[in-house]
Amino acid sequence: MTMLIVFYDGSCPLCAREMAALKRYDADSAILLEDIHQPGFIERFPQIDPTAAMKILHGELDGKPLYGLDVTYHAWRLVGKKWRVAFLRWWWVKPIADRAYLFFAKHRQAISKLFVRRSRCDNNVCYK
Repeated sequence: MTMLIVFYDGSCPLCAREMAALKRYDADSAILLEDIHQPGFIERFPQIDPTAAMKILHGELDGKPLYGLDVTYHAWRLVGKKWRVAFLRWWWVKPIADRAYLFFAKHRQAISKLFVRRSRCDNNVCYK
């Protein structure tokens, strides 16, 4: 039974890597990963605005909306790896982490190029 749906940017190399890692650890199938660029996405998830989801990570936990690092926290919690991200929700870290996340989200393609050595999108053509 899926408890969390993560709506992610599959054209972002770092995002796609994190989703692949989550999938490897998700032995209980508690997370459904949905690339917002897949055909039919809007029809299947009319409640999710893809433009807004490109600005900040969207998720649904037991039908309730989550955004940004709250999605990340719950995803890693559900796969038993909460210790990797729990500090991001500490009251004194959360405001800084959330601002840093928004910076990352805005510049994720350029940041991905630094770490992955290539963008998943070139000239409006995206690669998996």
